[in-house]
Amino acid sequence: MQQKYNRIKVATMKTLIDTVSQKFKKRIALSTFEDELSEISYSKLIFYVKSIAIALQEKGMKKGDKAVILGESSQNWALAYFAITYFGGIAVSILPNFSKEEVDKIVEHSQATFVFADSANIYKIQDQPIVKIRLDDLHFLPEANFADLKSKLTKKEALNLPGLDSSRTKLTSKQLKMVEEAQVDEQDLASIIYTSGTTGTPKGVMLTHKNIIWNADICSVEFLKIKKGWKFLSILPLSHVYEFTLGLILPLLCGCQVVYLGRPATPSVLIPAFKKVRPQFLLTVPILIEKTYRRAVLPEIEKSPRIQRLLKNPLTKNFVYHSIGRMIKQKYGGKVEFFGIGGSALDKEVEKFLFQTTFPYAIGYGLTETSPMVAGCGPQSKNHKLGCIGKIVPTIQIKFSEENEILIKGDGVMKGYYRNEELTKEVFTEDGFFKSGDLGYLNKHNLLVINGRSKAMILGSNGENIFPEQIEGIINNQKFVQESLVIPENGGLLALIKIDLEAYAQNFKLNINDARTDADKYVKKLRENINLQLNPSLRINQTELQDEPFERTPTMKIKRYLHIDQRKKGNKENKDIKDKTE
Repeated sequence: MQQKYNRIKVATMKTLIDTVSQKFKKRIALSTFEDELSEISYSKLIFYVKSIAIALQEKGMKKGDKAVILGESSQNWALAYFAITYFGGIAVSILPNFSKEEVDKIVEHSQATFVFADSANIYKIQDQPIVKIRLDDLHFLPEANFADLKSKLTKKEALNLPGLDSSRTKLTSKQLKMVEEAQVDEQDLASIIYTSGTTGTPKGVMLTHKNIIWNADICSVEFLKIKKGWKFLSILPLSHVYEFTLGLILPLLCGCQVVYLGRPATPSVLIPAFKKVRPQFLLTVPILIEKTYRRAVLPEIEKSPRIQRLLKNPLTKNFVYHSIGRMIKQKYGGKVEFFGIGGSALDKEVEKFLFQTTFPYAIGYGLTETSPMVAGCGPQSKNHKLGCIGKIVPTIQIKFSEENEILIKGDGVMKGYYRNEELTKEVFTEDGFFKSGDLGYLNKHNLLVINGRSKAMILGSNGENIFPEQIEGIINNQKFVQESLVIPENGGLLALIKIDLEAYAQNFKLNINDARTDADKYVKKLRENINLQLNPSLRINQTELQDEPFERTPTMKIKRYLHIDQRKKGNKENKDIKDKTE
């Protein structure tokens, strides 16, 4: 009988932990940057998971019960997840930037009875009548800690609350037998992931053990030959399935070490982390590599006539591009074999540049609802083509609607949205294909190409379909432009444009205040140049300087709907004021 999976016999979190703890025993599984005492070997991993699982059972948690995980990515986040799912509990992932009001709604909607929260987020659940575990040290916090609390707990106060350590429970043979004999099926729910996405409506995506582990297992052999002991640097939220499946489950299946930052992923933290960890595998979102290109690479090329001259020479340009590629690789530690980019579209100019330098980047496509990978490629594979995502993951079926929406069926596709049968029915076709909301096609090489998102589509004044991502790509390649957002306004198109004021001020030898005033004029002049590159139906009616950074989702997509709503609200208020004064 042919084995169903490449690296595991049964696709459950319990089997995963049992298998890797035996297979890779002394290797390091999880650690935190600059904290040697944090290292957890694969053999220790199963001890901690069982210990926390038994502690949860002792507190009354049963198979099918739900436990929220609310906090920044860390090895304790991973331990909490595996402990919950080891005996059939369901982990409810909440992004740590959700507000208290959103967390309250999700806890209520998910019907969770336990919550793991880090000290920075405990205040969001301090008045919830559920069992609380502090994620920082995996201590159960007695309800007495929260009695009569009238003010919001600070991080320091939350860290000082007395509690009971769940990760070092003395395990009796009876307790071990109970947790080890727990029956967990591949089709059991493992996760309910609440995400705001870009639509503004939080919904709980139900993913089974098989959804997640099948996806990680097949990706572990399709795109890159991963070696035991490789280091994965985790910089994205584990509460997002992209990082969870490919940045945690996949490396554990392969006997690799996952390193967490232990603090927010700011440039001052990332730069030394890349240099010291020297990861072979890294998952990121487009904005990180786009910033590297625009701030560290492009200025060096532009200010060097020699480099520009060599790039124009057919005999020397490849050598120069490869040299630049090695330089970029050094910025990420020098050992990167797989620099995965996902979550949103990569700027076309940046992608072309990376492709020319042979930097080991790869673009993937997927959704929370698909666990996530649907298509992708390895950095040096024959399927790595400029402008394409890559091949469809084996056994996944895709087809396209009349509007070219990508429809997906396969082992990674979710069961549905938790307690929302109407929405679940709405996103599936009659023959069981999930409606992705993304538009695309297969090219002549049978590789997936993404056009845009159907929900972002703007209906033009003449009835034409306008995909703002295409226009934004042109705008973002204008000098000094950091990012942009094209939205409908007053029957036309408005481009909100964020300028790199520091670079602008430095270039024109201005102070920041003068640069801001001057940049406003520059943005207005950009409209003409941009429109020359667009056909008439796509031309912009108005450009406007965007002072504040755009609000984003955790995977750094701009919250398009939010900015559209804010503009509508602002325009209505302005109209009301005008009406009252006339």
